Amino acid sequence: MAAQLHIIGGGLAGSEAAWQAAESGLAVTLHEMRPRKGTEAHQTDSLAELVCSNSFRSDDAANNAVGLLHEEMRRAESLIMRAADACKLPAGGALAVDRHGFSAAVSKALENHPRVTLAREEIADLPGPDWGSVIVATGPLTSASLGAAIGAATGQDQLAFFDAIAPIVHRESINFDIAWFQSRYDKEGPGGGVADYINLPLDEVQYKNFVGALLAGEKTDFKQWEKSTPYFEACLPIEVMAARGEQTLAFGPMKPVGLQDPRSSQRPHAVVQLRQDNALGTLWNMVGFQTKLKHAEQVRIFRTIPGLENAQFARLGGLHRNTFINSPRLLDTQLRLKSRPHLRFAGQITGVEGYVESAAIGLLAGRFAAQEALGMPAAPPPATTALGALLSHITGGADARTFQPMNVNFGLFPEIPKSAKIRGKDRKQAMSARALQDLSHWLDGARPQGAAAE
Repeated sequence: MAAQLHIIGGGLAGSEAAWQAAESGLAVTLHEMRPRKGTEAHQTDSLAELVCSNSFRSDDAANNAVGLLHEEMRRAESLIMRAADACKLPAGGALAVDRHGFSAAVSKALENHPRVTLAREEIADLPGPDWGSVIVATGPLTSASLGAAIGAATGQDQLAFFDAIAPIVHRESINFDIAWFQSRYDKEGPGGGVADYINLPLDEVQYKNFVGALLAGEKTDFKQWEKSTPYFEACLPIEVMAARGEQTLAFGPMKPVGLQDPRSSQRPHAVVQLRQDNALGTLWNMVGFQTKLKHAEQVRIFRTIPGLENAQFARLGGLHRNTFINSPRLLDTQLRLKSRPHLRFAGQITGVEGYVESAAIGLLAGRFAAQEALGMPAAPPPATTALGALLSHITGGADARTFQPMNVNFGLFPEIPKSAKIRGKDRKQAMSARALQDLSHWLDGARPQGAAAE
């Protein structure tokens, strides 16, 4: 009889944890409450549904920390990265996926795995020790009942922030007399393309009018208890960014650098970029346009953007409340809840931000649970790796007093010794090379050999 593991939550982290544990020899029950109970943001009952962007961000393993994390996860036989690579779309230097194909691939792999049982049910309370080993991977949209149970178990008030979703536009409704295809600086993407984005130019007057409309537009009202909840800085609503200064957007998501309309000799004052959102190329995501504007206001204001005069929206932007625990205070280096060590936490609820980061913590939680169940030492990955840097940050590297969600970045890695005299871009490449070398040594001794333990 294989050792047993329960995982609560079928998002990216829970799905990855289930795959890693099952591949290691554990019998896994994956509990997912959809479709019996929905959330504010999910639209399907598929596992690993992407509720916001369809981008996994940079795929450059040599110069970008998230690209390095991609490569580390591939080497660790990640299901999430396998599905992403199988469903990738043109996106310059980024890894973007067909969201429906991606979640279908993850769902199929887990549904067909002989050691995975999918239970469509809500778990409304934290399981006791009689359940054995449990991973809680309910994500930022944890149900109210389970969230209350987590709060009671941790003795801490749950921290929270708001996360906003960008609109998606039908390609056929974009005016290509104005729009053009180009990647910033004509950078070649994984598929070889240098024109993976649709670009919409604004002159200075159009830009200022657009910013004014954003600021004046009617926004979603907050409930009284939500008004003090902070946003995550890397996913601010566009109107919140605009309120920080008239030119903030022109130096942020609407920056025109590296882009030139081939029909004009002048560089635009600002540019709106759209990224392909499905394999057919019929849907395009407005990059950086997360918003809390009311739906009617979104249609009115975004149609003032040149090229979107007649835009038809497949999805309008939205806002949802995300929750996460104070992991540096509550979790040990194996992602176990210190007060209840039969419980592990994984994914965004631990305070990592981003699809890949969430899946990465799921990968580690699944491996740790398998190693523990099979009587193997569960050594964490070295802090010099992207996996290890993320884990170290949320389990003690961050200041618990000011803990906020964090994307993977090279600032989380130990520095290259100054004696090496490596700087700038070479420094990042040296950190990446060191990470992959150290990861190889870790993987050699970290994979449980329990697949035959039935």
